[in-house]
Amino acid sequence: MENIIDTLREKIEKGQSFFKSEIESLSVGRATPSLIDGLLIDYFGSPTPINQVATINIPDARNILIQPWDKQQLKAIEKAINLSQLGFNPVNNGETIRITVPQPTEERRKEIVKHLNELLEDAKIAIRSAREDAMKEIKNLEKTGSIGEDERFTRQDEVQKIVTDGNEKLEEDSEKKEKEIMTI
Repeated sequence: MENIIDTLREKIEKGQSFFKSEIESLSVGRATPSLIDGLLIDYFGSPTPINQVATINIPDARNILIQPWDKQQLKAIEKAINLSQLGFNPVNNGETIRITVPQPTEERRKEIVKHLNELLEDAKIAIRSAREDAMKEIKNLEKTGSIGEDERFTRQDEVQKIVTDGNEKLEEDSEKKEKEIMTI
């Protein structure tokens, strides 16, 4: 029985941490390494994350400085940034690549919030799915006679409380990020 609850908690925690990592990459006009962490470059024929072939520095709040360990990779990094959907304009000076993070317009901020809400809904769907799995397992235990009806109701209430707490945490993270996005 505890295995069902532990599995549910684990699934919810994974969903929350995935949601948190996804919203960290949403651009809000401040430079952070997480904005380009997911970009892959063609490194000698194999897709490789930028942070594995270069040093990423944040010299100030608006700039990202990428210094590859192998200068021959400057063009590949620049190409990956240009092909991404991030909307950045990289400047290659032959040694490093500088990205100036533009201040998003009001319209762009609303688009980012819309995407944030889509990510939130996806995370909630994952939690609902985990809840349904746990509820089915509890009902199956009752059908097989492993637990009684009272125990089933107690365990279902426990599952619902865990799910509610998980959703509240997602809402908190989403509201905090939305406030950050809409603040100029």
